[in-house]
Amino acid sequence: MRRRFFLVGGIVAVVAAGWAYVSATATPSTVLLKKATGQELAKDDSTLLVDIRRPEEWNQTGVVEGALLVTYTDANSFLKAVRPHLKDGQSLSLICRSGNRTSRASKQVAAAAPDIEVIDIAGGMLRVMGEGYQTVRPR
Repeated sequence: MRRRFFLVGGIVAVVAAGWAYVSATATPSTVLLKKATGQELAKDDSTLLVDIRRPEEWNQTGVVEGALLVTYTDANSFLKAVRPHLKDGQSLSLICRSGNRTSRASKQVAAAAPDIEVIDIAGGMLRVMGEGYQTVRPR
């Protein structure tokens, strides 16, 4: 019984040490949280704005003018759809309904693409529209 206890304890220690090593040596991916207005988002050529909501949400509220419409499911398929639209030096801004989805998605995208600056638009479309921005119909 004692031998099994020490064996399990040893395995746990090795796994914990490995996790600590990976965490300490991994390149951190940062996500910027930005509270931009709808007008700023529509006119900022230094960032590609991507609305990650679902089509029924785009139709219900409208979208920020010029936003790329790509529903987020996972980082790899999202990046495959978005990279062709991303210009050299452009950052990638993500917007959703309230900011919950972009909080998760932006971290996943930043981890999968450390070469891209990822911006999470704080408060999402609810905040942007609440500040008076007039959306456009999705295309």
